[in-house]
Amino acid sequence: MLGLMLQRAMIRLNNRVTRWRRVKVAPGRVLLLLAHCLQSSACGRNLTREGGDGCARCGKCPVDALLGVRDRTGVLFHVVGGGRQALARVRDDDVDAVVAVACERELIQGIFGAFPKPILAIGNTRAQGDCHDTLTDVAEVEAAVRELIRT
Repeated sequence: MLGLMLQRAMIRLNNRVTRWRRVKVAPGRVLLLLAHCLQSSACGRNLTREGGDGCARCGKCPVDALLGVRDRTGVLFHVVGGGRQALARVRDDDVDAVVAVACERELIQGIFGAFPKPILAIGNTRAQGDCHDTLTDVAEVEAAVRELIRT
């Protein structure tokens, strides 16, 4: 329990520092990065292979709504299967800032691994347990994306 509280505090601190830096970049250089566990376990599509573009957009998981955020804002979008894949995508030259949605443990590892790249991190909700049909607050994600976009 103490570990989770500490992780959440570190994420809040990271997000405050990122906001304090007042990072503003072009929409096409902001990456919306999602953990694969946001995808419904009943879905037969492999979103990690296709970066999220293979989504059927059926509305049964948050990926559909998060693709809507991408469509409205023009940011990059990628669904990853784990920390190594996430770090590889974050380190790509076309990415200047990141909004990441995952569990706290993965977010902390990503924040440290991608430093000094600015990351706004949003923890997912695990009603079905770890790494299984997780949820997120889409409005919070969209607000974070809009904070990083230069208008």
